[in-house]
Amino acid sequence: MKGKCTIIGALLSIMALALLPGAVCADDDVLFQVSTIDALLQGVFDGFYSFDDLKTHGDFGIGTFDSLDGEMVALDGDYYQVKADGVAYPAQGNMTSPFATVTYFEADQTIEIKNASNFTGLSRQLDEKLPSKNAFFALRMDGTFPYIKTRSVPKQEEPYPRLADAVKNQSVFEFTNVTGTVVGIWAPEFSKGLNVPGYHLHFITADRKAGGHILDLQVDEAEAKIDVTAGFAMELPTKGDFYNVDLTQDLQSELEKIEK
Repeated sequence: MKGKCTIIGALLSIMALALLPGAVCADDDVLFQVSTIDALLQGVFDGFYSFDDLKTHGDFGIGTFDSLDGEMVALDGDYYQVKADGVAYPAQGNMTSPFATVTYFEADQTIEIKNASNFTGLSRQLDEKLPSKNAFFALRMDGTFPYIKTRSVPKQEEPYPRLADAVKNQSVFEFTNVTGTVVGIWAPEFSKGLNVPGYHLHFITADRKAGGHILDLQVDEAEAKIDVTAGFAMELPTKGDFYNVDLTQDLQSELEKIEK
């Protein structure tokens, strides 16, 4: 694993969850998150954190854009916006995100995947090899995939709907025998309300021209590279709808329907 900045690393290891806006060292093994998934579920879509700033916290990750305008994929330090037309556009530094999760990816473990016929099958194989259910992991899988089904959501207009209503107008894309990279995060069950418990995966093609949020996939044979992140840091909005949204509800059933 990567080395930790002494003070911050110690705090994060002890506390597991810490709110340390702007205080994460560039080489630290920390998962950095913008806002919470429950806020996004309830229509808090205004971007507030710039991609110039986000890039200082990681070269790998997933998220979305201001007004829910497409799916974010960060890979090898490059950030992309997969819009509702299915095209992956380079993200501009002055663009903003209402929700994102990034880290500096460095593999700690490799898991061999064979004959996963769908998302559930992939999850089962990964679950058998993950070192713990009480940590965050970044996951990268490069290869040629027999089938991948993705989605992206069009830009929303105010007053913003709930996420469940916004995805009713999603665009769905299907790829066969496609070469590219699965980029994702596994979050533990105790992160409910903050992140998506379990696997949250996005995809981008090898030519970086298409992708999206993964709804389903097949894997014949691939290596899943896992980066264990011992730290977690979060930046929250300082104004706007976030300050008034009710974050005390249990929205897991709603989230599960949206993710799949």
